[in-house]
Amino acid sequence: MHLTIKLLLLINTLLYGQSTFNGGSHMNPKKISEKEWKSCLSPTKYNILRQKGTEPPGTGKYYKHNEDGTYNCAGCAALLFSSDTKYDSGSGWPSFWTPIDSASVSEYDDNSLSRHRIEIRCSKCDGHLGHVFEDGPNPTGLRYCINSAALDFKKKNKEKTQE
Repeated sequence: MHLTIKLLLLINTLLYGQSTFNGGSHMNPKKISEKEWKSCLSPTKYNILRQKGTEPPGTGKYYKHNEDGTYNCAGCAALLFSSDTKYDSGSGWPSFWTPIDSASVSEYDDNSLSRHRIEIRCSKCDGHLGHVFEDGPNPTGLRYCINSAALDFKKKNKEKTQE
């Protein structure tokens, strides 16, 4: 994360006792300027999250990724998807049959490419994630087709058990 955003988070945490991007309510990531987003995201992440770009199929970091954990928004760290709902759709992009919480993603009509699709954005920062289709597996029948560059992965901590 870029230094400016980190400083804003630190100041807000000191003033209000909570992180702003991870559940805090005092700073809205949707109000960060495009100039600030451009300075704190890589060119690829900026293109996908802020300009609704798409990475080429089969090229994303998380397409064939199989570790246990959570997938968070690469723009604001909001919790989006669990590895428990990830599956190989054969589409070339990471696919999930449901988000962790339906409120974590927002849906918008997308009529680009001369066809109707449902665009998925992060509800917290409004970053473009990908699209959702109605050709997924049970129990939802949905396929959340997400760009790897829109995600950051947090590996699940495995607790050591005593025998």
